[in-house]
Amino acid sequence: MAYLPPYKIAQLTVENGQKKANLPFSSVLVLGFLGGAFISLGYLLDIRVIASLPEEWGSLNSLIGAAVFPVGLILIIIGGGELLTGNMMAVSMAYLSRRISLGLLLKNWFWITIFNFIGALFIAYFFGQVAELTSAGPYLDKTVAIAGGKLEDGFFPSLVSAIGCNWLVGLAVWLAYGAEDIGGKILAIWFPIMAFVAIGFQHVVANMFVIPAAIFSGYYSWIDFIRNFIPVFLGNAIGGSVFVSMFYWIAYRGTMETESQKESKRKPNHAGTKWFTFPKAGLRRQGNE
Repeated sequence: MAYLPPYKIAQLTVENGQKKANLPFSSVLVLGFLGGAFISLGYLLDIRVIASLPEEWGSLNSLIGAAVFPVGLILIIIGGGELLTGNMMAVSMAYLSRRISLGLLLKNWFWITIFNFIGALFIAYFFGQVAELTSAGPYLDKTVAIAGGKLEDGFFPSLVSAIGCNWLVGLAVWLAYGAEDIGGKILAIWFPIMAFVAIGFQHVVANMFVIPAAIFSGYYSWIDFIRNFIPVFLGNAIGGSVFVSMFYWIAYRGTMETESQKESKRKPNHAGTKWFTFPKAGLRRQGNE
């Protein structure tokens, strides 16, 4: 399986982060919805698989559920989608490299948060409640137990747990960027995501599914959800933008600058062979302005 060295992954992450920050609003809407929905489908699969497993199996149940959860990020990376936690890593890398402004970064995070939430609510309500996949029997019990476990953590435990979560999620996206074939991307995603789920770290978009799914069944409240959302959002932001983006930017910025200069020198200079001058009237620049 072909793969890129880390400094080239850093370069590709910067480029992808810039593209994400400049997506048209219609793309942000659709891809953000899909990102929230896909992660929720992965969580729904997790719950449906482990809800009826014997309690005597202990932590093996968590490992089995964690092994199927990565389907959500696989769908996003390979099929197409925008995920807040992934963007907290990639878009931050573009900002650190001065390819986008802070305003573009915050705008991207804001709208992806909104549309991830809508996608997660869609799965929680229509699949969880209408299709009764999380609202009855052992599936309801498991959904309520998982949501309760997320909500019982205090502010700082949730914050620190969320940092660990997006450290691993950010690395999953980073490794997927480094793989050059579909099989490599799936493996790159699988193990870091399985690790964060098995450990029990808090993921802001996953919580947008499981906590509302419990709320729709009459457990907990939206105030509880907001109290959880704030520290988990902040922790995920730190995990992705600091523990992945900033650390790798510090490690490879010199190499990236050197490679960029080499690439510029390789480009042919046609200044001495310009035979025609085309009029510039009516032309407009495109891109980051």
